[in-house]
Amino acid sequence: RSLVGHHGYPTPRPPARESGRKVAVIGSGPCGLAAAQALRRRGHRVSVFEKADRIGGLLRYGIPDFKLEKRVLDRRLAQLASEGVEFETGVTAGEDVSARYLRQKYDALLLCLGAGEARDLSVPGRGYEGIHFAVEYLTQANREAAGEPAAEQALTAGNKRVLVIGGGDTGADCIGTAVRQKARSVHQVEILSRPLLWDKPGNPEWPRWPNILRSSSSHEEGCTCDWAVSVTQFSGGYDPWVQKAHFTRVEWKPGRGGRLEPVEVPGSEFALEVDLVLIAIGFLHVEHCRLLQDLRVSLDERGNIAVDSEYRSSQEGIFAAGDACTGASLVVSAIAHGLQAAVSVAEYLA
Repeated sequence: RSLVGHHGYPTPRPPARESGRKVAVIGSGPCGLAAAQALRRRGHRVSVFEKADRIGGLLRYGIPDFKLEKRVLDRRLAQLASEGVEFETGVTAGEDVSARYLRQKYDALLLCLGAGEARDLSVPGRGYEGIHFAVEYLTQANREAAGEPAAEQALTAGNKRVLVIGGGDTGADCIGTAVRQKARSVHQVEILSRPLLWDKPGNPEWPRWPNILRSSSSHEEGCTCDWAVSVTQFSGGYDPWVQKAHFTRVEWKPGRGGRLEPVEVPGSEFALEVDLVLIAIGFLHVEHCRLLQDLRVSLDERGNIAVDSEYRSSQEGIFAAGDACTGASLVVSAIAHGLQAAVSVAEYLA
């Protein structure tokens, strides 16, 4: 509350006495920005490195404006800059600046790279044109909305039959964006069974988080949803563009070890004509980029950066936090990890 002025906007807090210690934060998503501000307020000199042209990471390029207006992000960035946080944009750590350079110049490194390795769909016909990862589509849409230069090959849903594969938040963002781009139709499929539709007062499984059907404003704006559906292949004609998506319905039955597994329903095959396919089925782990290789940090069994309870990696003076360690999660979780990691980095520098 002490950081809110009479006008209701956050006001800068002067940093503590300069420590002279320098920290490089790699990645400017919610985790990196939270950590950078916390470290700066402890008196450390903080530089945030971002490979994109503008600061913000997922907040700027992954979340559409109708969910997060960028003026909110820009206001916070102006606050960080006024407090003395330095930003280096258009710089790919590990390539434009080497791992060796970062180790020599900075007293500590904090890796907030996110979980950028998207989960792919390995089915026949995946190589057709017009099939893209959701993050690629959302990034271009956010750039266009911000008036940034468009890519050489514009990726838009305008007047197209759009298929969104995946029923999570990213899929919902794709739906809302496609509707705003005047798609001819939007169809969403999810391999999981349709959750319970709960229309009674109270919580059916209190105090546990209930597995009930939830829809977003994007679904209300216009979309056809289908549950317990598995994509089997894509097909097209003589040109390289996708024309059809083929599916089968599934039932979830106990498999080995008692875990539920999808089993195809015989005779349930069907197909849809499509012009644009967006794959939104989650992320695997942090991208195994050159920076991680050169820093020689260890990875866990899932491919994330391995850290201890204090966010320390396997290498002295190198910390990691957020989705790069946990796998894809929520923005609020990334912010929390960034704040906690900043405490560990500050204690190390002390």
